[in-house]
Amino acid sequence: MNNILREIPDSFDSARLTLRSPQPGDGALVNAAVHDSIAELRPWMPWAQQLPSLDDSEVYAREAAARYFKREELPLLLFLKGTDTLVGSSGLHRIHWSVPKMEIGYWVRSAYAGQGYMTEAVMAITELAFITLNANRVEIRCDAKNVRSAAVARRSGFRLEGTLRCEDRCPITSELRDTLVFARIWQEVRPAST
Repeated sequence: MNNILREIPDSFDSARLTLRSPQPGDGALVNAAVHDSIAELRPWMPWAQQLPSLDDSEVYAREAAARYFKREELPLLLFLKGTDTLVGSSGLHRIHWSVPKMEIGYWVRSAYAGQGYMTEAVMAITELAFITLNANRVEIRCDAKNVRSAAVARRSGFRLEGTLRCEDRCPITSELRDTLVFARIWQEVRPAST
């Protein structure tokens, strides 16, 4: 099957959030959220080393919409349900449709951190991956020092499979860093056959 033919919803809800694909015009919302959160994002996200301009954020939104449409990856914006309040961003990345397997990435707007929104989003995205996309494996990777990100993975039912030592570089200092690899597999969520 050509991946562009895959039926994937552009928007879906969790208890408190609406998760939807980026669209042209979302740049200003993304820009404001990144500006609000840059200090917390900078240690972990290579793309957050400098503040984006409005044009940079609009380019991101349009390119992300195109990647979603082409099913190359599935970036998602997280909104408080029934509002235009952007809480953060997540999505499915590094998709290998032949397995299929994928990775969840995420960041939360600083004002909404510590309130369970990201765990809620990750659980909803994991369900989308396994139930709608028939994924066999879903991963979460994070810097070994990013305690909050690792906690989201654990609360969402992901198991730590290992540590990739000296696997990447810190975006601020360029020092080598370790990466934690968490995963869930389909056999863990599939109902037992009788």
